[in-house]
Amino acid sequence: MRRILWHSFLYLSLTAGAALMLLPFFWMISTSLKTLAEALRMPPVWIPKALHWENYVLAWNAAPFGRYFFNSFFIAITTTVGEVITTILAAYAFAKMEFFGKNFLFILLLGTLMIPGQMLLVPNYVTIKRLGWYNTYWALIIPWVVSVFGIFLLRQFFRTIPDELWDAARIDGCSRFRFIWRIVVPLSRPGIGTVALFKFVGSWNAFLWVLIMTDKVELRTVPVGLRFFMSDVGTNYPLLMAAATMAIVPILILFFFTQRQFIQGVARTGLK
Repeated sequence: MRRILWHSFLYLSLTAGAALMLLPFFWMISTSLKTLAEALRMPPVWIPKALHWENYVLAWNAAPFGRYFFNSFFIAITTTVGEVITTILAAYAFAKMEFFGKNFLFILLLGTLMIPGQMLLVPNYVTIKRLGWYNTYWALIIPWVVSVFGIFLLRQFFRTIPDELWDAARIDGCSRFRFIWRIVVPLSRPGIGTVALFKFVGSWNAFLWVLIMTDKVELRTVPVGLRFFMSDVGTNYPLLMAAATMAIVPILILFFFTQRQFIQGVARTGLK
């Protein structure tokens, strides 16, 4: 009986916490389907009398969201692929190869995580301007194809792979690169999937860097486009919530399809 009561209390607590976390999303979706009068009414209207799906069409046509979504997908996919490649190579070197100053370099690399990104905005802006990359896709892609956190995450994962696999592969005449792509990568899919998911979400939600490095409408991503959309529509909350809902749907779909691999990747690297 004590165990049943404890589990009942635990599940009720988790259900209440989940409901509390989902409340803002429910309010966002509910408001996106209301009229402007219902959105401004007090006390608040939680469920609209009629579902106004035309709010999504009006929001989509009020700004070039097609271009915004294309930019976000293009930049997110490109940076994710680039980071996965560079992270695999760097993480394998720190996990399985021996070279002079390896531990010192790895500690120095981790030390860069303690530097706030805002401190580097001015020098990075100057660098981008001198390279002639301002208002180009290069400025939004090249600086983000390497991640120190991703290297650390995959290094921890690669260290769990037995060294005997490399010894056996080397006896069979396997090179380093072939060993990485044919053996290490398939064994590390959960960790690589976690790195890719983190990168895609981070790139999709990037705001400040895109805002500073571009001033063309054609290069705006969804978060930056939403910011200017807020200025255009003002207090038309149904349109604002419709645009916000459209912006978050791709991330939700991605997480629903990859949540199992994401959880396995985090758990197996010791970052529970």
